[in-house]
Amino acid sequence: MRQHPHPGPPPQGGGGNASPPPLAGGRTHASDQGGGDSATTGGRRRLLLLAPLGVVAAAGVGFYAMLRGLSTGSYDPKGVPSALIGKPAPDFALPPLAGADRPALSAADLRGHNRPVLVNFFASWCVPCVIEHPILMRLAKDGVPILGVAYKDKPADSLGFLQKHGMPYARLGVDQPGRVAIDWGLYGVPETYLVDKDGIIRWRWAGPLTEDTLKAQLQPLLKKYA
Repeated sequence: MRQHPHPGPPPQGGGGNASPPPLAGGRTHASDQGGGDSATTGGRRRLLLLAPLGVVAAAGVGFYAMLRGLSTGSYDPKGVPSALIGKPAPDFALPPLAGADRPALSAADLRGHNRPVLVNFFASWCVPCVIEHPILMRLAKDGVPILGVAYKDKPADSLGFLQKHGMPYARLGVDQPGRVAIDWGLYGVPETYLVDKDGIIRWRWAGPLTEDTLKAQLQPLLKKYA
């Protein structure tokens, strides 16, 4: 048996359409203001829908600014600081890239070399990675150990990228979830770190390596920490 609502006290002042008494301070009820609660809810929904669009737009503007800076020479990755400079590389262990014929990569692989190593984060979907790849190939040919991290990329796509552009990496790990990149404070891809023979991070470059970067910064540091 359904429970009927309690009838409650009879309306005062005659008729059932009497308005409710005003609230304290002269305020009126929301129902007297044309559904204020629903309007507020609608506004919040619009904000929630627009917020992701704003993030995407900001990322697009930042990427465009980086590409424009690269073309004009005004891009300065040194403006992106790293708290890891002068500290040991974070501990990590990554699986190998299937089909790449390169061993897996871990923090232990950064130490014990007779010269400093480069750790390079890249992805197949990264346009600036294509720009810097010839420089990586040249460094590898000159004997510089380069250790690669495939960042948030499908393994098949990473493999295709390297088959197309060449394999500069002595070791190669897959960071598909991006967790290792977080520990390294990755700003984006490509990004390159110089790690000395003791496993200490000495230099970071956020953005594609260029000829100017190679001559002005990287080559002197490779000699300094040799």
